[in-house]
Amino acid sequence: MDKYIIESIENGIKLKQKLLNNSVMLAEIGKVGELAVRAICSGNKILICGNGGSAADAQHIAAELVGRFLKERKGLSAIALTTDSSILTSIGNDYSFDEIFSRQVEALGIKGDILIGISTSGNSENVYKAMLKAKDMEMKTIGFLGRTGGKCKDVSDNLLLIDSYESARVQEIHIMLGHIICGIVDHLLDELYRQEP
Repeated sequence: MDKYIIESIENGIKLKQKLLNNSVMLAEIGKVGELAVRAICSGNKILICGNGGSAADAQHIAAELVGRFLKERKGLSAIALTTDSSILTSIGNDYSFDEIFSRQVEALGIKGDILIGISTSGNSENVYKAMLKAKDMEMKTIGFLGRTGGKCKDVSDNLLLIDSYESARVQEIHIMLGHIICGIVDHLLDELYRQEP
Protein backbone atom coordinates (compact mmCIF):
# COMPACT_ATOMS: atom_id res chain seq x y z
CA MET A 1 0.00 0.00 0.00
CA ASP A 2 2.84 2.38 0.86
CA LYS A 3 4.35 1.75 -2.58
CA TYR A 4 1.05 2.69 -4.29
CA ILE A 5 0.73 5.87 -2.23
CA ILE A 6 4.29 6.93 -2.98
CA GLU A 7 3.97 6.12 -6.71
CA SER A 8 0.71 8.08 -6.94
CA ILE A 9 2.28 11.16 -5.35
CA GLU A 10 5.46 10.80 -7.43
CA ASN A 11 3.47 10.50 -10.67
CA GLY A 12 1.59 13.69 -9.80
CA ILE A 13 4.85 15.51 -9.07
CA LYS A 14 6.37 14.30 -12.37
CA LEU A 15 3.41 15.66 -14.33
CA LYS A 16 3.61 19.02 -12.55
CA GLN A 17 7.37 19.17 -13.16
CA LYS A 18 6.80 18.40 -16.83
CA LEU A 19 4.25 21.21 -16.99
CA LEU A 20 6.60 23.59 -15.19
CA ASN A 21 9.29 22.94 -17.81
CA ASN A 22 6.92 23.44 -20.78
CA SER A 23 7.14 27.11 -21.73
CA VAL A 24 4.53 26.70 -24.49
CA MET A 25 1.98 25.33 -22.01
CA LEU A 26 2.77 28.01 -19.43
CA ALA A 27 2.17 30.69 -22.07
CA GLU A 28 -1.09 28.99 -23.08
CA ILE A 29 -2.32 29.02 -19.48
CA GLY A 30 -1.69 32.76 -19.37
CA LYS A 31 -3.53 33.25 -22.67
CA VAL A 32 -6.56 31.37 -21.36
CA GLY A 33 -6.68 33.60 -18.28
CA GLU A 34 -6.49 36.70 -20.49
CA LEU A 35 -9.21 35.35 -22.80
CA ALA A 36 -11.47 34.79 -19.81
CA VAL A 37 -10.97 38.36 -18.62
CA ARG A 38 -11.61 39.75 -22.12
CA ALA A 39 -14.83 37.77 -22.40
CA ILE A 40 -16.04 38.85 -18.95
CA CYS A 41 -15.19 42.52 -19.59
CA SER A 42 -17.11 42.33 -22.89
CA GLY A 43 -20.25 41.12 -21.13
CA ASN A 44 -19.78 37.51 -22.20
CA LYS A 45 -19.77 34.39 -20.07
CA ILE A 46 -17.87 31.17 -19.54
CA LEU A 47 -19.62 27.82 -20.00
CA ILE A 48 -17.92 24.67 -18.70
CA CYS A 49 -18.68 20.98 -19.27
CA GLY A 50 -17.28 17.54 -18.54
CA ASN A 51 -18.30 14.08 -17.30
CA GLY A 52 -17.79 12.38 -13.92
CA GLY A 53 -14.82 13.90 -12.10
CA SER A 54 -14.55 16.44 -14.91
CA ALA A 55 -18.18 17.44 -14.25
CA ALA A 56 -17.16 18.13 -10.65
CA ASP A 57 -14.22 20.19 -11.94
CA ALA A 58 -16.59 22.17 -14.19
CA GLN A 59 -18.75 22.99 -11.18
CA HIS A 60 -15.72 23.80 -9.04
CA ILE A 61 -14.30 26.27 -11.58
CA ALA A 62 -17.70 27.92 -12.14
CA ALA A 63 -18.11 28.28 -8.36
CA GLU A 64 -14.73 30.04 -8.04
CA LEU A 65 -15.74 32.54 -10.74
CA VAL A 66 -19.34 33.19 -9.66
CA GLY A 67 -18.43 33.30 -5.96
CA ARG A 68 -14.89 34.43 -5.37
CA PHE A 69 -11.42 32.98 -5.54
CA LEU A 70 -8.61 35.07 -4.06
CA LYS A 71 -10.04 38.57 -3.97
CA GLU A 72 -13.29 40.25 -3.12
CA ARG A 73 -14.92 41.27 -6.41
CA LYS A 74 -18.25 41.15 -8.16
CA GLY A 75 -19.54 37.75 -9.24
CA LEU A 76 -18.44 36.69 -12.71
CA SER A 77 -20.66 35.05 -15.30
CA ALA A 78 -19.83 31.34 -15.43
CA ILE A 79 -22.12 28.34 -15.81
CA ALA A 80 -21.34 24.65 -15.33
CA LEU A 81 -23.49 22.75 -17.85
CA THR A 82 -23.38 19.71 -15.57
CA THR A 83 -25.71 20.78 -12.78
CA ASP A 84 -29.35 20.90 -13.90
CA SER A 85 -30.65 17.35 -13.59
CA SER A 86 -33.94 18.15 -15.36
CA ILE A 87 -32.14 19.58 -18.39
CA LEU A 88 -29.58 16.78 -18.47
CA THR A 89 -32.15 13.99 -18.18
CA SER A 90 -34.68 15.52 -20.59
CA ILE A 91 -32.05 16.06 -23.31
CA GLY A 92 -30.56 12.62 -22.60
CA ASN A 93 -34.01 11.04 -22.85
CA ASP A 94 -35.47 13.02 -25.77
CA TYR A 95 -32.30 13.24 -27.87
CA SER A 96 -29.25 11.38 -26.53
CA PHE A 97 -26.58 11.62 -23.86
CA ASP A 98 -24.23 12.88 -26.57
CA GLU A 99 -26.34 16.06 -26.87
CA ILE A 100 -26.61 17.05 -23.19
CA PHE A 101 -24.02 19.82 -23.45
CA SER A 102 -24.36 20.95 -27.08
CA ARG A 103 -28.06 21.66 -26.60
CA GLN A 104 -27.26 23.87 -23.60
CA VAL A 105 -24.52 25.65 -25.55
CA GLU A 106 -27.08 26.33 -28.28
CA ALA A 107 -29.59 27.65 -25.73
CA LEU A 108 -27.28 29.65 -23.45
CA GLY A 109 -24.25 30.58 -25.53
CA ILE A 110 -23.69 33.64 -27.70
CA LYS A 111 -20.88 34.84 -29.95
CA GLY A 112 -17.88 35.84 -27.84
CA ASP A 113 -18.63 33.44 -24.97
CA ILE A 114 -16.08 30.83 -23.93
CA LEU A 115 -16.69 27.08 -23.63
CA ILE A 116 -14.26 25.08 -21.53
CA GLY A 117 -14.54 21.40 -22.41
CA ILE A 118 -12.95 19.01 -19.89
CA SER A 119 -12.15 15.43 -20.93
CA THR A 120 -9.39 13.20 -19.58
CA SER A 121 -9.52 11.09 -22.76
CA GLY A 122 -10.22 13.93 -25.18
CA ASN A 123 -12.86 11.70 -26.76
CA SER A 124 -15.99 12.38 -24.69
CA GLU A 125 -18.63 12.61 -27.39
CA ASN A 126 -20.88 15.05 -25.53
CA VAL A 127 -17.95 17.39 -24.81
CA TYR A 128 -16.80 17.14 -28.44
CA LYS A 129 -20.27 17.99 -29.76
CA ALA A 130 -20.54 20.93 -27.35
CA MET A 131 -17.22 22.28 -28.59
CA LEU A 132 -18.32 21.85 -32.22
CA LYS A 133 -21.54 23.74 -31.49
CA ALA A 134 -19.59 26.49 -29.71
CA LYS A 135 -17.29 26.92 -32.70
CA ASP A 136 -20.32 27.13 -35.02
CA MET A 137 -21.63 29.92 -32.79
CA GLU A 138 -18.29 31.80 -32.86
CA MET A 139 -17.51 31.09 -29.24
CA LYS A 140 -13.94 30.43 -28.09
CA THR A 141 -13.24 26.82 -27.17
CA ILE A 142 -10.71 25.79 -24.54
CA GLY A 143 -9.82 22.12 -24.13
CA PHE A 144 -8.75 20.79 -20.74
CA LEU A 145 -7.70 17.40 -22.09
CA GLY A 146 -5.64 14.31 -21.28
CA ARG A 147 -3.84 11.49 -23.11
CA THR A 148 -3.16 12.67 -26.69
CA GLY A 149 -6.09 15.10 -26.74
CA GLY A 150 -8.38 12.83 -28.77
CA LYS A 151 -10.85 14.43 -31.13
CA CYS A 152 -11.54 17.34 -28.78
CA LYS A 153 -8.01 18.54 -29.53
CA ASP A 154 -9.07 19.38 -33.09
CA VAL A 155 -11.89 21.67 -31.93
CA SER A 156 -9.94 23.47 -29.19
CA ASP A 157 -8.91 27.05 -29.97
CA ASN A 158 -6.72 26.91 -26.87
CA LEU A 159 -5.38 23.59 -25.66
CA LEU A 160 -4.34 22.64 -22.13
CA LEU A 161 -3.24 19.05 -22.70
CA ILE A 162 -1.93 16.83 -19.90
CA ASP A 163 0.04 14.03 -21.53
CA SER A 164 -0.94 11.13 -19.29
CA TYR A 165 -3.23 8.10 -19.45
CA GLU A 166 -3.87 8.17 -15.68
CA SER A 167 -7.25 9.89 -15.42
CA ALA A 168 -6.83 10.67 -11.72
CA ARG A 169 -3.49 12.42 -12.28
CA VAL A 170 -4.90 14.33 -15.28
CA GLN A 171 -7.85 15.51 -13.17
CA GLU A 172 -5.48 16.67 -10.44
CA ILE A 173 -3.63 18.85 -12.95
CA HIS A 174 -6.88 20.07 -14.53
CA ILE A 175 -8.21 21.45 -11.27
CA MET A 176 -4.84 23.03 -10.54
CA LEU A 177 -5.00 24.74 -13.96
CA GLY A 178 -8.55 25.84 -13.20
CA HIS A 179 -7.34 27.42 -9.96
CA ILE A 180 -4.42 29.14 -11.70
CA ILE A 181 -6.72 30.57 -14.36
CA CYS A 182 -9.15 31.82 -11.69
CA GLY A 183 -6.16 33.46 -9.98
CA ILE A 184 -5.10 35.12 -13.25
CA VAL A 185 -8.66 36.39 -13.71
CA ASP A 186 -8.70 37.84 -10.19
CA HIS A 187 -5.28 39.47 -10.65
CA LEU A 188 -6.06 41.02 -14.05
CA LEU A 189 -9.51 42.25 -12.99
CA ASP A 190 -8.01 43.79 -9.86
CA GLU A 191 -5.52 45.68 -12.04
CA LEU A 192 -8.33 46.88 -14.33
CA TYR A 193 -10.48 48.04 -11.39
CA ARG A 194 -7.56 50.01 -9.98
CA GLN A 195 -7.14 51.84 -13.29
CA GLU A 196 -10.78 52.94 -13.34
CA PRO A 197 -11.35 56.60 -12.36
